[in-house]
Amino acid sequence: MPKDTMSPIRKALQINLDDQVYGSFAEIGAGQEVARHFFQAGRASHTVAKSMSAYDMKFSDEIYGREDSGRYVVESRLLKMLEKEFLLLKERLLEKRGDETCFFSFASTVTTSSNTKGARCHGWIGVCYQLRPGGPTNKIILHLNMKDKFRLQQQEALGVLGVNLIHAAFYRYEKKVDLINSLTDNLSPDRVEIDMIRSEGVDLKHIDNRLLSLELVRQGFTDAVLFAPNGKVVQAAEALHGQAVLLQRGTFRPVTKTNMLLIDHSLEEIKNDNLEKKPMAILELTMHLLNTSTDPSATVTIDQKDFLDRVETLTLLGHHVLISNFFYFYQLKEYLRRCTKEEVYMTIGAPLLDKLFNNEYYKKLPHGILGAFGNLFDSKTKLLVFPYKDNDICLTSQAFSPEPSLYHLYKHLFENKFIKDISNCDNIDTTVHSSNIRQMLEENDPNWEDLVPDIARDHIKKKKLFGLGEK
Repeated sequence: MPKDTMSPIRKALQINLDDQVYGSFAEIGAGQEVARHFFQAGRASHTVAKSMSAYDMKFSDEIYGREDSGRYVVESRLLKMLEKEFLLLKERLLEKRGDETCFFSFASTVTTSSNTKGARCHGWIGVCYQLRPGGPTNKIILHLNMKDKFRLQQQEALGVLGVNLIHAAFYRYEKKVDLINSLTDNLSPDRVEIDMIRSEGVDLKHIDNRLLSLELVRQGFTDAVLFAPNGKVVQAAEALHGQAVLLQRGTFRPVTKTNMLLIDHSLEEIKNDNLEKKPMAILELTMHLLNTSTDPSATVTIDQKDFLDRVETLTLLGHHVLISNFFYFYQLKEYLRRCTKEEVYMTIGAPLLDKLFNNEYYKKLPHGILGAFGNLFDSKTKLLVFPYKDNDICLTSQAFSPEPSLYHLYKHLFENKFIKDISNCDNIDTTVHSSNIRQMLEENDPNWEDLVPDIARDHIKKKKLFGLGEK
């Protein structure tokens, strides 16, 4: 921990000493862990207008209204809590002290547990606040997963994070790196995962939520973040709840027509499984594809513009985009399985099978390739393989043959349809890669326009992305 890191009590005291800051705390599910720090710090009467906890579901519903889903630890509940409490502050205190006070409401809805039986311990916390008396309202909300084994430790971590959030909202909001660093003071990724953060408001318009989320992945406070087709960051477990998933990994720099055709053909192939709902298509980028540093031991360095260019281009096509830290396919599948119990499909190119069944990649894993494949495949997970064809070869999963020691493993997976070819791909040119298109872009070769989806093409031309016309 850096020597200049402030403790939660010191942060709470700094807020309590700021006579402009005044607000309420509404905490459900883990005690009054955030408010407790403000009371312990002293001068809490200068900051705390109200502290409450409506544990009983009926009480909570009477105060904030019932959610359509019937759930309580969800973003919609948090937003209702924040808005209700902030509105009450203004209704009751605006006339008396509105000219000299920055009002705020802090809220949390959390479930904690001694998770020896694998209970999910997570929650939503947020702050709604003004940065100047009579000023506009801003919000910062986030979702966290608690990794501590016991309830008391989870409550302590929640208290620290809540104080960090309020302190960062008032004093560390000017730069995204400062905001994330301040949020995670006195915490480590071993204790808390922050897998969704979003800011909004006039005073926070300089913060790009996509870059804020990317910073969480870069610093290791989450393994992945998910963007909706509208470009907004969403919490993956809520977005994927009850959804089958079709995922394609790639560089997408830029996205190609082939990428989209493979999604379409994969969805046609999946129809044979007679699912109740159409799978959600997700395009995934790994952090190592965004890392501009050539030194594997160095801190991850990211070209932020390049990242935003890719996300914008992909979301224009109407698909979700996942940014992850995962190298292995089984890690990606385990993450998706945390979010949904439904079918998970991954599309891969036939040439990738050779790497997937290469023992060298798994030697550092405690259970080797068998452990990795055991974690990758379950009864609702499949790899859909698209062919690679040129004038000389035709690679498919049916034609693939791994090294002899893995032959029976592959045969089992193939014959039981955990790995299967995508049908009717003869008309798709799978030899076209993003790197080929980038070269055309740089050389102003107009043929690139025929290889990129129309919406993406127009966006690239308008913004001059991916090296267009650089040579």
